[in-house]
Amino acid sequence: MKFRNYLFLISVMVLAACKKDKDPAPGSNPYVSKMFEYMPAPGQFINRNFGTLADAKGLEGKEGLVSLGAWGGYVVFGFDHTVVNNAGKDDIIIYNNAQFNFSEPGVVWVMRDENGNGQPDDTWFEIKGSEYGKPGYVRNYQVTYTKPAAGGSISWTDNAGNTGTLSFPAAMQAFPAWVTGSQYTLKGTLLPSTGIDYSNPLLVTVAPFNGGYADNTVGGDRIDLTNAIDKDGRSVVLQGIDFIKIQTGIQANLGTLGELSTEVVAVADLSLVK
Repeated sequence: MKFRNYLFLISVMVLAACKKDKDPAPGSNPYVSKMFEYMPAPGQFINRNFGTLADAKGLEGKEGLVSLGAWGGYVVFGFDHTVVNNAGKDDIIIYNNAQFNFSEPGVVWVMRDENGNGQPDDTWFEIKGSEYGKPGYVRNYQVTYTKPAAGGSISWTDNAGNTGTLSFPAAMQAFPAWVTGSQYTLKGTLLPSTGIDYSNPLLVTVAPFNGGYADNTVGGDRIDLTNAIDKDGRSVVLQGIDFIKIQTGIQANLGTLGELSTEVVAVADLSLVK
């Protein structure tokens, strides 16, 4: 009898632990509540409107607008509660400024606070989007950006031996002002650029992907945590997540439109969105 009571007590404790994940505390903010890191790539909005640390912090607890610059630029946010992975449902929505024929897809990464210290210092898992494994999709990609002596074009090299430039007006300081030194390297996943149509230089279009990315779908992008994968591309089972990272996924110079840069308006827990 005592043994059965012991098992019952264990069961209650397990259920209570599970309930803690499934029931955010009353008053939990549906939006991300803290910005931990903002490291954009060079871009036309960097150091000015939509491209400052203040803009990134402006998404804490509400809607705002922040640009991540060219490929690899990223921002890291945390929720004030664990976002539960609800089987068969989308779990997070990332609001954006995508247009009907112009998307700027960003790769989404998620993390659980495994060590319980409230910091995004555990393991990042990529959300497997529709372009996973297709030609032009590259994991463990790296780009090094070099600051010009004066404003203007910024050169880059990648870890595959490719080079390129991002062109800006000479007076525009598009290199992040808070980066020390003349170079910095960004790492992440590269997405295919096959959806870009350059046939009309004055009206370049970027077709959206089928799903799984930020700044991709008009009205917002819904993310299913069930699609998380590890560094080897294997599916992982996450009961929930505490942190999210969004990274510009395509390296493209769009001429008069500037660089392709993922923008984020807000990030929210769908279970709390009214």
